[in-house]
Amino acid sequence: MNFDFSDQEKLIRDQTGRFLGDNCKSEEVRRVLEGNDSYARELWSGLANMGLMATAIPEAYGGVGGGYLGLCVIAEQLGAHLAPVPMSSSIYLAAEAITLYGDESQKETWLPKLATGETIGTLAAVETVQEMTPESINVESDGKTISGTKLIVPDGGIADIAVVLARSTDGLSMFIVDLNEGAVSRTNVDTVDPSKNSASITFNGAPAELLGEAGNGWSMLQDIYDRAAVLFAFEQIGGAQKVLDMAVDYAKQRFAFGRPIGSFQGLKHMMADMYVALKLAESNCFYAAWALANNAADLSTAAATARVSATQAFQLCSRDNIQVHGGMGFTWEVDCHLFYRRSNYLTLVLGGLSVWENRLIESLSASKAA
Repeated sequence: MNFDFSDQEKLIRDQTGRFLGDNCKSEEVRRVLEGNDSYARELWSGLANMGLMATAIPEAYGGVGGGYLGLCVIAEQLGAHLAPVPMSSSIYLAAEAITLYGDESQKETWLPKLATGETIGTLAAVETVQEMTPESINVESDGKTISGTKLIVPDGGIADIAVVLARSTDGLSMFIVDLNEGAVSRTNVDTVDPSKNSASITFNGAPAELLGEAGNGWSMLQDIYDRAAVLFAFEQIGGAQKVLDMAVDYAKQRFAFGRPIGSFQGLKHMMADMYVALKLAESNCFYAAWALANNAADLSTAAATARVSATQAFQLCSRDNIQVHGGMGFTWEVDCHLFYRRSNYLTLVLGGLSVWENRLIESLSASKAA
């Protein structure tokens, strides 16, 4: 199929890229990474003023109603600039969950606040360092409160609300919890990328409100993850393109034995592999963006394909970018490690590469059986 973003979507991408280029330089990323703040607050406010968080939220609930394609190109630029902001957890996960499954009261209460960035949201599901399964969920709810601990919640230390997967009398269900209402404790968790906040959250009988149909929580989670995976994949190809550009620029400028190192065959092959991996991922991401925007029947397959290929591309490019830079690539002063950190963080945030490879296999098998 032929697919490309519209002129309007390309304009959004360019404007987002220019804003981030001016306001999200590596110094800002390092400031958050080094613990001087939990996220880039002024950058977050700037993104809100541009209306970027509101892009895919319906107009009836304070959003722009611009659709998912605009959000995809925004995600690409956030990934390219390593933006240390809670866009993924607040918009790809929490806002999407409420948009898909919330009742009118829940949408009217939370979506306008998420759209302006006034409220930061997250999704709390994981309770094990192993692959998550329905049996691994032990956080419990009596329908009105929640008790138990969620591990490594993305932006869990700074979020105001959480969509929480919990076990109820009806089975696994989703609940909205106001994290500022008490009966909640949080512990920040150190990860490979400190520029992205992570925390464990313990609920001690915290007030909770059912989201969607009781007992349908696991199916809801898989749907939310499929949709978020497309956006995470765009962040990953944005980062992969940036490190490929870094590697090529350095290879042109760095000389050894009187020649630019980019003329050496070993580095040529390395950068060619980076380019091929990126373009494969980009092609898969474009199709997944179309599938997401059109709620296509094969969205699950498209999302898993994009997620797997984008994960592989970003990991390969960020790793080999260090190699192209040689000894300098391993130093704190050079930015290579910032992208390597983010590539590993993004790999794990929705489940590791093997999880999505298995999802892809299952999706393809189900399609073949049908």
